Amino acid sequence: MDRFFTKKNCDRCGKDLKDGRIMSMFNEECICMECKDKETKDKDYEKARDKELEEVRKGNYNFKGIGYRDR
Repeated sequence: MDRFFTKKNCDRCGKDLKDGRIMSMFNEECICMECKDKETKDKDYEKARDKELEEVRKGNYNFKGIGYRDR
């Protein structure tokens, strides 16, 4: 089974994932919804989102992301 579905805690903050999870737009981290909210406010979020979409359109469904710097 994919590690995304078996993770118990957020890769970024360590919070329990029982209230929801999502893949980071910046990298392959499995993050909680709180961290996702913070991520969407990041100055590079649109750049990360657009690059992800570009890669998917090219058929790359395993894009590693543009990287995330703890801010």
